[in-house]
Amino acid sequence: MLTLENKPVHLTIVYTSDIHGHIMPINYGTNDETASGLARYATTVKQIRSTSNNVIVLDNGDLIQGTPLMTYYVKQRATTDINPMIQAMNHIGIDAGVIGNHEFNYGKTILQAAIEQSNFPWLAANVMDVETNEPKYGPPYLIKTIQGGIKVAIIGVTTHYIPNWESPEHISGIRFKDAFETVQSLVPYVRQNEKPDLVVVSYHGGFERDIETGEATEAITGENQGHAMCQIDGIDVLLTGHQHRELTGKINDVLVIQPGNNGSFYGKVDVQFTKGTHGWEVTNKQAHLQSLEHTSPEADILHMTEKLEKSTQQWLDQPIGYIKGEMTIDDPFQVRIDKHPFIEFIQKVQMEASGADISVTALLNNTSKGFTSTVTMRDVVANYIYPNTLVVLELQGKDIKAALEKSAAYFTLDESGSIVVNPAFEKPKPQHYNYDMWEGITYTINVAKPIGERVKELRYRGQPISKEGKYHVVLNNYRANGGGDYTMFQNKPVVKEIQKDAVELIREYFERYSTIEATVTKNFKVIAE
Repeated sequence: MLTLENKPVHLTIVYTSDIHGHIMPINYGTNDETASGLARYATTVKQIRSTSNNVIVLDNGDLIQGTPLMTYYVKQRATTDINPMIQAMNHIGIDAGVIGNHEFNYGKTILQAAIEQSNFPWLAANVMDVETNEPKYGPPYLIKTIQGGIKVAIIGVTTHYIPNWESPEHISGIRFKDAFETVQSLVPYVRQNEKPDLVVVSYHGGFERDIETGEATEAITGENQGHAMCQIDGIDVLLTGHQHRELTGKINDVLVIQPGNNGSFYGKVDVQFTKGTHGWEVTNKQAHLQSLEHTSPEADILHMTEKLEKSTQQWLDQPIGYIKGEMTIDDPFQVRIDKHPFIEFIQKVQMEASGADISVTALLNNTSKGFTSTVTMRDVVANYIYPNTLVVLELQGKDIKAALEKSAAYFTLDESGSIVVNPAFEKPKPQHYNYDMWEGITYTINVAKPIGERVKELRYRGQPISKEGKYHVVLNNYRANGGGDYTMFQNKPVVKEIQKDAVELIREYFERYSTIEATVTKNFKVIAE
């Protein structure tokens, strides 16, 4: 017979990950309504809390960067207004947040202000202050006590791969400990000292292996360690993110989940506890991905963001320049195999800003539409979605060749012999931004050749590039730090750093020239022969 004392207790954990600046349910590139964002999520959290007292609400990182709203805030309002993402999360009333890699993109001042404005703790057990050797931004874990005295431990860690992407000045004085090793040492410590009934690890990182087969799905670099973490004894639930995947499952009896990005989905974990002879035991745990498609935005969130949103929209609609000729994009794949005027334009911006005569860029996603005859800030931020700065590296010819071979792996041949995208660049996560195009050199990629042997006719100023020769190359900070596993760029001499982000550099370029002529220099070919 059940009594009040041994009646099962239900806990609901809801969490977001990789929100990337999305509060309002709109696509800023088009202003179309979307079924995403914190305004819709706020409604859901309120509904869940109305039906249960045992609710824990978390955010798993990459919160404050990613939309024009946040770009405008950082550029125009950060010194006077509260961070809108923090304002929204404070209103929702989350219990804790985790530091994500993109939290560092705007620099330490913006991040520190966001943390100070938060009514909740930030967890990042492996983000250490170099001087104190203590977690820099908050406690390593949090204990929440719910009905019946049930104790829930939440450990927060982030991918330690951040120095491979981030501008050095944004992370100076910080040391990133190995995320797996941090969890491996913390779980037994928390189990022994806190005696929790449930251990949750909230990890801003993803899975390096297939969650069902255990087969490696990417190079084992340490960027993602979710599968390895599930081999650690004592973890009940692993909340993940970073890869923008939508998944649930179990690995070694650890319940795992990842809720995509931009707030289109949130993660919901239901745990049942039953009182046994040795105290509370977990008798059931389930994970679900929940869509916000049929959820209305909460009026309070819309109201508190309204003023900033209106200013952002006005800023986005300002014409900043004009295009003479054709610079629109209809087929992103075609842009990558046949030189496009939009790519040449970005290269020119980078070369002028840096003084380098060799430039590297990518078409950052498959939704880029290029520029029509009148260019607004909305067009710029819709096409250049990351707050990248520029770096000029001194590279040897062999580094350039290695980087081109890495990019050439983007392609493969289908059964008919046609050039198509290598599935490794589409699953488990789309990585079209990891295919680079170069300016200032000429080259041919022959997809019919084996990976690693595809780049031919590599020349600079008409002459073959020398393996040991030295060349100045401008590229974004993500790539310059080795992002996308471009390890040949790591630890190379830095000739110059341009500390303005790409959106600002594009705006300044239009200020100087007003009308830009669409041109194409056919300096590369992609063939299959």
